[in-house]
Amino acid sequence: MADADADEDVTIRTVGKPVQKVTVRRAASSALPTRDGVFDLHAYVDDAGQEHVALVKGGLTDLAGDNPPPLVRIHSECLSGDVLGSHRCDCGDQLAAARRAIAREGRGILVYLRGHEGRGVGLVGKVRAYSLQDRGADTVDANLELGFDVDARSYVAAAQILLDLGATRIRLLSANPDKERQLIGAGVEVVERVAAAVTPRPENLRYLATKRARMGHDAEPAGRDAWAELVCGRLPRYPLDAEDEDLVEQYGALAIGASFVVAQLGQSLDGFIACRSGDAVYVTGDQDRTHLHRLRALAGAVVVGVSTVAADDCRLTVRAVEGRSPVRVVLDPTGRAPRGAAVLTDDETPTLWCMGDHASIARPPGRHVTIVRLPSAGGRFAPKDIVRMLAARGLRRVLVEGGGTTVSAFLTAGLLDRLFLTTAPVLIGDGVPGLRFAGTDRMADALRAPSRRYLLGEDVCVELDLAAARRLVASASTGVGNLGGADPGAGPTSITAP
Repeated sequence: MADADADEDVTIRTVGKPVQKVTVRRAASSALPTRDGVFDLHAYVDDAGQEHVALVKGGLTDLAGDNPPPLVRIHSECLSGDVLGSHRCDCGDQLAAARRAIAREGRGILVYLRGHEGRGVGLVGKVRAYSLQDRGADTVDANLELGFDVDARSYVAAAQILLDLGATRIRLLSANPDKERQLIGAGVEVVERVAAAVTPRPENLRYLATKRARMGHDAEPAGRDAWAELVCGRLPRYPLDAEDEDLVEQYGALAIGASFVVAQLGQSLDGFIACRSGDAVYVTGDQDRTHLHRLRALAGAVVVGVSTVAADDCRLTVRAVEGRSPVRVVLDPTGRAPRGAAVLTDDETPTLWCMGDHASIARPPGRHVTIVRLPSAGGRFAPKDIVRMLAARGLRRVLVEGGGTTVSAFLTAGLLDRLFLTTAPVLIGDGVPGLRFAGTDRMADALRAPSRRYLLGEDVCVELDLAAARRLVASASTGVGNLGGADPGAGPTSITAP
């Protein structure tokens, strides 16, 4: 591997194209903060005066030797796609997806080659080709009609850059087999070619089809489903488009987590989850309900209070997305759940019907229903007893879904790792309250936690990382409890069926 300050010239011959001699020299290096994190930026100049850059994630020693081959994208300059946002090609989307993929892996290289505009025909030539495409020609015929090569690009400079960085063995992020052949001929071992999955757009469907049919590019990878990977408890190992990146960002930590207790609640701007009549159909919109079903699919158990069952007759199954329905857990200290409720009669997934010690019960209405006795005092369950009971049954991934009293009790007890609170742009005025707990007298003592926001149609979902907030409190050793000034030694509060 060349030294960081080296500027030695290297000459490499290409294959599959006329023999060329290209020399590159590393001219400058710096750090480059981006939306995907900080990269090391290396600027190169070739002997024709063309300037190129390489964005590197991870130290140079991590890219060489016996370490796993880094993920590498060789990207051809495209002013219209990369800068102007053109949808005639997929270049801008590929560039963004490659940078995200490399950042997610934590190591890799993105080489940006100048002088490749329009597959090497230049900016004016590309616009002239666009004009012919507007009249019906595909990208190949347009270049040929103008007297250009179908593809005049050479990747010799890219190979030199990789060798200078010590990346002699790589995983190439590309659907272009010619790119792989040229790099191999120039001394870079390509151990794997990884498809860069980006979502096609209506404007570039013909462009992509032409690359596959007439230029030998790989077919669109089939069977890749980021959500299916997450449901199976795995993070996708292939490059993702922007939509799948959002899924991984929002749900990835839960998907691979061995245990968690999270809660989700949808409420109006003024803090109600239903009208005073109990009608809650629907406070939030379709995208929030899809979000809720994703949380169900990632959980082993979903917990609700009996009033939610009585008011909504909820099924608590996964229907809006792919995934297995969780075990339903109904908190019913006095045994008052309607015997015809869906959770007690629909046998799609098991139901744990939790009752107090002294509740009188009849025979379970279905074989899928198991009655669980829990200690109760004054019609209340302690959240810690619920979590402990579920853990004993192997259910360590718990979603607390409703209603407001149930979610508030788990929050007050300090048992929630994350809270997803979705607010809809609607005012109810009076009704069933959402989150409620004993507050504080000072804003300085209010509960604060690291957060993220997601737009779900017209709704806004705020995710609070309560586990991180507890760690911060513990590390600061302030003695402040989970909820502002609450006593951390006071133990969990009790819960009444909402």
